[in-house]
Amino acid sequence: MRIVLVHPAGSNWVPGKKDITATANRMAPLGLLSIAACLERAGHEVFVHDGLGPRAVAGIRENVRLILGHDPELVGFSATTSGFLDAWEMAAAVKEARPGVVTVFGGVHVSALGKTLLERFAHIDYLCPGEGEATLTELAAGEDPARIDGLIWKAGEEVFVNAPRAPLPDLDDLPFPAYEKLAGFPRGYNLPLFSYIRFPGATMITSRGCTYQCSYCDRSVFKRGYRWNSPAYIYDHMRHIRTRFGVRHVNIYDDLFTANRPRIAELCGMLIRNPLGMQFNCAVRVGQTDRELLAMLKAAGCLMVSLGIESADPEMLRRHKAGVTLEEVRKTVEMIRAAGLRAKGLFMMGLPGETEESIRRTGDFVLSLGLDDMNMTKFTPFPGAPIWETIREEGTFVEDWRLMNCLNFVFIPKGIASRERLDQLYNEQVKRFYTDPSWRRRFRDRLWEHRHSLWHMARHLPDFIAARRHFEPAKISG
Repeated sequence: MRIVLVHPAGSNWVPGKKDITATANRMAPLGLLSIAACLERAGHEVFVHDGLGPRAVAGIRENVRLILGHDPELVGFSATTSGFLDAWEMAAAVKEARPGVVTVFGGVHVSALGKTLLERFAHIDYLCPGEGEATLTELAAGEDPARIDGLIWKAGEEVFVNAPRAPLPDLDDLPFPAYEKLAGFPRGYNLPLFSYIRFPGATMITSRGCTYQCSYCDRSVFKRGYRWNSPAYIYDHMRHIRTRFGVRHVNIYDDLFTANRPRIAELCGMLIRNPLGMQFNCAVRVGQTDRELLAMLKAAGCLMVSLGIESADPEMLRRHKAGVTLEEVRKTVEMIRAAGLRAKGLFMMGLPGETEESIRRTGDFVLSLGLDDMNMTKFTPFPGAPIWETIREEGTFVEDWRLMNCLNFVFIPKGIASRERLDQLYNEQVKRFYTDPSWRRRFRDRLWEHRHSLWHMARHLPDFIAARRHFEPAKISG
């Protein structure tokens, strides 16, 4: 079967502003690439169309033209909440041009909302919630839809929800993601600026699931279980992208990369004994990190570790990220820096219960940590997150799927006067971090290491200047 898997562009920036997200950080669609590799292993001819790739085109019509140019029998769309409507419009156009093409939707939005999407939106033949590798492979093989676990399908006007698909028992059975199907990989898929020294870079995921239940986190796809690739598989995966694609830096985007300590110790040992000439970034969890672990990561080639902090308000932490304390955060950052690693803090603004005071407290705490980098996400309620059920009781929520991308405030907590005020506070805090004299000294001292980031920035200077202006504090009238 000829199959095209589509990663829709969706809405990934701020309305009225030029979208530079892909210019600053373009990540390979790893879920689609894993499914592509499984389908190809089963004998199908597979193409991947990345609407956010370096050779992407604008507009539904032009994207559909390229998709249909592969003469597909099945088109699969993997969509986030902000990308779902783009995907649906493409599916409608595909069906209009070629009614016989089968359309399948998967991804986090589908996993969270399920059958209601099939009831509300025409032009979709099947929904594939959860892990898609086995479900889509069975569908493409022509098996009876009624017998495929994990599938949601329609006969006439009736929608059927099959038994859930059991989690894949051994992630090592999966082939490596089909990176080669991405036009322009790896050099067109740039990592976040100044987060790497060696170039080119790529991304990996070495585990699935998370045992924690933060209020804002959607666990619809991998649920609360925790499964992982073995150290040997991870090492071979890294060696594969090093030798085949020349990758020299990897960002590992696991939620709980270091949770299984023996796994990480064995992997680090392999990388120390037989170096691959690569560096990597990963995440650690506050309260599950010690000096020995960080020393192993450093010796194995780790450059920077991230840790989710979210807020410096104790009540906000208790409510949204249980088990994390400010004292432990401070201790963890100190250990990271003592190990010779860079520390990146991950924060979230606008959660239920947020006030101007909690924002100020978080801003003060951010500066006191001496971080090498930080990311401040705009809280977005997602259908599969625990907070979803009560979000409308917590403030003002505009459920505009296109804007639900963590880059727009669609929810305004009761403690904040308006969206305009929340945007102003956000911009002030971001600018405050990057204009802090101590951060600028640290950045300046290692600037020579980031020649590629500087070159990339210079090539797109007008876009970055425009983005910088977006973070200039705006004056609110009245």
